[in-house]
Amino acid sequence: MLDFSGPVWRILFQSQLDTPLAPARAPEGRFHYAGQTALYASLSAEGAGVAIRRYVSAGDPLRVLLQVAVTGAKLVDLRGQPDASVIWQDTHAATGTSPTWRFSDHARDAGADGLLYSSRTRPELSHIVLFDPSPSLIRADASPVEWTPPYPQPPLDR
Repeated sequence: MLDFSGPVWRILFQSQLDTPLAPARAPEGRFHYAGQTALYASLSAEGAGVAIRRYVSAGDPLRVLLQVAVTGAKLVDLRGQPDASVIWQDTHAATGTSPTWRFSDHARDAGADGLLYSSRTRPELSHIVLFDPSPSLIRADASPVEWTPPYPQPPLDR
């Protein structure tokens, strides 16, 4: 495990600014399933944009980019391991499980605070997931800035 302290970035709907460190709302994700907590972020603003691209739709409410600080997190480093960055949603839809959950289960069992992992589409970019986003590990200490996707959006169906 490695000790990690440093800035990370999240992209949120503007309406989420009253709870900027709330964990993922989805009951299941790349590194969490029902009953587990996970807060996802990226090690760069660019990485945050890449990570959220799959979830952005034309006509979405305004989003903001927020830099937050992580202090003293004990992380398992999965960067460079393609198995941790697969498209998990297809397997989940077919089987009800994700092949990536084994990584987070192992890390949780080992007492890790979270994981570092590579972006699937841009492996030079990295993301972080924290299993318990407590104030002792993460805090919002910067002002949010408006975020607009840097790529064309599909037209709205009317």
